[in-house]
Amino acid sequence: MAASVLLVTGTHGNERNGPWLQEQWQRQPNTLQRPGLRVQSLLGNPAAFGQNRRYIDRDLNRSFTKELLQLSNSKELEVRRAQELLACHGPAGGAPAQVLLDLHSTTAAMGSCLVVYGERPADLALAAACQGQLGLPIYVHGTESRQSGFMVSQWPCGLVLEVGPVPQGVVVPLICSQTALGVYCLLDLLSAAFLAPLPLPAQVMVYRHLRSLDLPRDADGRPTACLHPERLRGDWRPLKPGDPLFLNTAGQTIPFTGNDTGALSTVFSNEAAYQEKQIALSLTRREQVPTSKEWALALTAVLQG
Repeated sequence: MAASVLLVTGTHGNERNGPWLQEQWQRQPNTLQRPGLRVQSLLGNPAAFGQNRRYIDRDLNRSFTKELLQLSNSKELEVRRAQELLACHGPAGGAPAQVLLDLHSTTAAMGSCLVVYGERPADLALAAACQGQLGLPIYVHGTESRQSGFMVSQWPCGLVLEVGPVPQGVVVPLICSQTALGVYCLLDLLSAAFLAPLPLPAQVMVYRHLRSLDLPRDADGRPTACLHPERLRGDWRPLKPGDPLFLNTAGQTIPFTGNDTGALSTVFSNEAAYQEKQIALSLTRREQVPTSKEWALALTAVLQG
């Protein structure tokens, strides 16, 4: 019996690189198959993809909250799509998947990274093993009022693979190849984990979400500053009190004055899709976390369960 892995592309309809890869995989399905796994891919939000829009009614990747999933006869397309995906491929669905890999791209200068929502042992095992292979940063995201309802949280194991920077609505071959590299590594690891618990590095570097920061705004809610050029040189770099953070319309630098302590870094800086959410960047704390054999055991149990 094989473990089922679901690859979702186009969760946001204007992120075109994952769907481009999916077309290639549909022509050459054996590219994704691994011993012990049954891998399939699908387009997360076909309607938004058809219009080259992030979403139609609401962000699909914020539509997997308990409250929304329990709605009946919702008029919002993405709520219905979330319910449909769970009914088909969720743990209790008609064709259940044990693992969901959600493929995304970003306009932020983040390179390739893994996003973990919550700290489930199986997720951490897969992310830690992938970091050991490819060195990818791991962004551990908790929950906050404007950032919840993520797709992968509804499956027994799930990660987001995020690759950038790339403009919305375009296909860039380098982004596609970086995405494919991450996918193939994750599938190789899942195949190995199906047979036996993965050997994990002794420690893993994570960037733990603290909070999201907005641009300075006037009384009418209009931005009065943009991110400082220093913050746009690339994510994962340290941020200390006094460092340049914003640049206002008078050309004056506004420094970071937060009270957060520890090794701070920023992620998703100037992500275009987050402008509507009034998020200029997210603040994280870098931590070296010891791994646990229980993580690897949990991942194998999910795959064999």
